[in-house]
Amino acid sequence: MLNFEFHNPTRIVFGKDRFRELNRLIPADATVLLCYGGGSVKRFGTLDKVRQALGERNVLEFGGIEANPRYATLMRAVEVVRREQIDFLLAVGGGSVMDGTKFIALAAEYAGNPEDILFGKAKPAQLASAVPLGTVVTLPATGSEMNSGGVISHGDGKFVFFSPHVFPRFSILDPTLTFTLPPTQVANGVVDAFIHTVEQYVTLPAEGRFQDRTAEGILRTLIEIGPVTVADPKDYDARANLMWCATNALNGLIGAGVPQDWTTHMIGHELTALFGIDHAKTLAIVQPAVWTVRREQKRAKLLQYAERVWDLGAGDEDSRVDTAIARTRAFFESLGVATRLSAYGVSREQIDTVVRNLEAHGMVALGEKREVTPEVSRRILEEAW
Repeated sequence: MLNFEFHNPTRIVFGKDRFRELNRLIPADATVLLCYGGGSVKRFGTLDKVRQALGERNVLEFGGIEANPRYATLMRAVEVVRREQIDFLLAVGGGSVMDGTKFIALAAEYAGNPEDILFGKAKPAQLASAVPLGTVVTLPATGSEMNSGGVISHGDGKFVFFSPHVFPRFSILDPTLTFTLPPTQVANGVVDAFIHTVEQYVTLPAEGRFQDRTAEGILRTLIEIGPVTVADPKDYDARANLMWCATNALNGLIGAGVPQDWTTHMIGHELTALFGIDHAKTLAIVQPAVWTVRREQKRAKLLQYAERVWDLGAGDEDSRVDTAIARTRAFFESLGVATRLSAYGVSREQIDTVVRNLEAHGMVALGEKREVTPEVSRRILEEAW
C-alpha cells in the first residue's frame, strides 16, 4: 500500500427532513448566501424549506450557476460575497452548484487574480482561507459534498482545483429531496459514482485490500440499485443507497494509498467543453474504451473487477476481461445512457479537435503511470466512437 494522509472534516447529516437542522449547523449571526442553479429548487419548494430552516438570519440568494459552472458567473457571486460581507455560503443543488460554491468561497478571499486558482498559479500560502460553506444535496452524483475539489469551466476548457479550506463544514443528504429529479439526471448520477469508483480501483495492484473491497461494495450496490432508482424515483432505500455510494466514491477513502487513473475524466472534460455532452455521459462513452485500449496495463485489476464485481471466475483471462467490459457498457445502456461518441452527433473527424484540446490543456501524460499520451488518447476516442 502506498503512503497516504487522510483527513476529512465534513459532517454528514443524512436522512429524511434533516435540512430542518440547518439552524444548529450555521452560526446564528451569520449572513448567508444561498447558491443554487436553475429554477428546480424554487419550483419544488426546496429553497423555501431551506430559507425557513435558516430562521431569522440575514439570507441573500445567488442563482443561475450552470450545470458546468462558468468562471464569469461565479465571479459575479464573488462580488456579492465581498460587497455584502457574506460570512457563510450554502450550496443547494448538485455537484456543479457545490463545485461553484467552493470556488466562490476560495476566490472571495484570494487577493490575486482568481484565474490563478484554476491555472494552478496560486501558491498555498495565498490560499490560506475561504468563506465557510455547507451543502444541501439535491442530486447524488459527484461526491463534492464531502471533498475539497471542484471543476470549473473557463474559456474552452474545464479546470480542476483543490483546497483543504473548501471541505464543506457539513452536508445534508436527504434522499427525499432527490425524488423530483428527471430520470436522465438520476442515471447520470449512477454513472458518475460508478466511474469515480473505478478510476481509483481498476488501476494497478497495491495491496489496498480495504480500499478494493470498499470500492467493490460501492460498484455492486450501484449495479443492484441503479435500475431500481431510475425506474422508481420514490423508492427511498434505493435512492438513499445511491446518495451514500456517490458520497463515498469520492470522499478520499477508497483512493487513499492506491494508484489512481482519471484518464476517463480528463478526456471526458474535453467532450463536455467541446460538444456540451453531460459529464456523466462522457464518462460512460470513454471508460469502456479506456479499458479496451489499456487492457494489458490494467489486466490484473480488470480480472479482479470481473471476478469480484461481475462474478466472472470461469473461462480464459481475455474472455473474462471482454465480458466485464461488455457488461459494464450494457449496465450504462440499461440506465438509458448511450456509450458511443457517435450517438451524440460527434463525427469521427472531430476526434482530432479533442486531441488538440487535450494537448493545449497539458493533458499529455495521463493514467496511473502517466503513459497515456495524446496518441493513446486518440486510440481511446476512436474505440469510443
